[in-house]
Amino acid sequence: MHLRDGLQTHATVRQRYDHLVETGAIARDAEQERIAGALDRLTDEISAKRLAQKSSALGWLFARKKQPQETVKGLYIHGGVGRGKTMLMDMFFELLPVRRKRRAHFNDFMADVQDRIQKHRQARKDGTVKEDDPIPPVARALAEQAWVLCFDEFSVTDIADAMILSRLFSALFANGVVLVATSNVAPRDLYRDGLNRQLFLPFISLLERNAEVMTLDSDKDYRLEKLGSMPVYVTPANAAADAALDAAWAAMTRGAPTAETTLAVKGRRVVVPRAAGAAARFSFADLCEKPLGARDYLAIVDRFPTIFIDQVPVLGEGKRNEAKRFILLVDTLYDHHARLVMSAEAQPSQLYTATRGVEVFEFERTASRLIEMQSRDWLDDWAQRQKDRSPAGEARQAQA
Repeated sequence: MHLRDGLQTHATVRQRYDHLVETGAIARDAEQERIAGALDRLTDEISAKRLAQKSSALGWLFARKKQPQETVKGLYIHGGVGRGKTMLMDMFFELLPVRRKRRAHFNDFMADVQDRIQKHRQARKDGTVKEDDPIPPVARALAEQAWVLCFDEFSVTDIADAMILSRLFSALFANGVVLVATSNVAPRDLYRDGLNRQLFLPFISLLERNAEVMTLDSDKDYRLEKLGSMPVYVTPANAAADAALDAAWAAMTRGAPTAETTLAVKGRRVVVPRAAGAAARFSFADLCEKPLGARDYLAIVDRFPTIFIDQVPVLGEGKRNEAKRFILLVDTLYDHHARLVMSAEAQPSQLYTATRGVEVFEFERTASRLIEMQSRDWLDDWAQRQKDRSPAGEARQAQA
């Protein structure tokens, strides 16, 4: 059962959760119920603030002095991989009766922020804006577009992001933004071992003041229960794996011509070594041993909903940069519901062997997502999404 089923008749996260339990879609979990209750309380507080804002807008009719509105404290949910954090936040977001809301993967959001900062700096150089500091106007624009921000997989690995988060979110909170986020790590563990981390610490205190921190613990990874038998993850990465991926490529592209192509990303060209229709094929080196980032991976998945990756190696201490890119790549593919077919030297949980650094925590999520992306549920959902995007699917939706 999909999360969207029954949304119009289940007004709260808890009711929606109970419905999924009753229909056998999920198993009841006391910790998940606790988080559902907290999300419903937050919905009530946000709804009350929304009504208060509407009332204050009419205050001039009664010649009353405008009263300052109490800030709504958001929610930061952290816990191990596969515990249901994203499922619960998705329910909250879809049921929240607020028009100006935004749900995004944190990496996507920060890529947008950095783009806005660069545009402001260019505008300042051109003389079309007067403010030297881009953070306040960027924050105002973001808050105007959405005053409830929901972030999946809140993590900080980029020093450029780390250095602006405190000032950015101070401005966002000052503009009345409410934050709801999920993460694999507690706030105190964000950007652990990062360069100049002492400059990042004020953001942690700011986050804890503006969001209630809750832990979602559970005895099992629910993603493992979805594991299917589709041969989309082949190991070890040997000649037999190459042959298996070749056969899968031929079947999925249905004999369409395969050729190299390029994508334009911010004035640069990202090479796609092999492309056929809506599928693209890369080696691990193509994607993770080159200086690619979030925008590049977004451009790839926006163009190609099916991604093949050959020869993913086991990554150790000396491959930290490659591991960072692979983590970011998998997050991007997952968040955009891509179909991933790959060969690797080892099973997902054994692909990263380093024992130090934030990547150790991050790769737990990566391994869990690689497992989920093999499941029958994931592949069936991908197929349905492609059907809905087809001209016939769009025509059916238009007639509905």
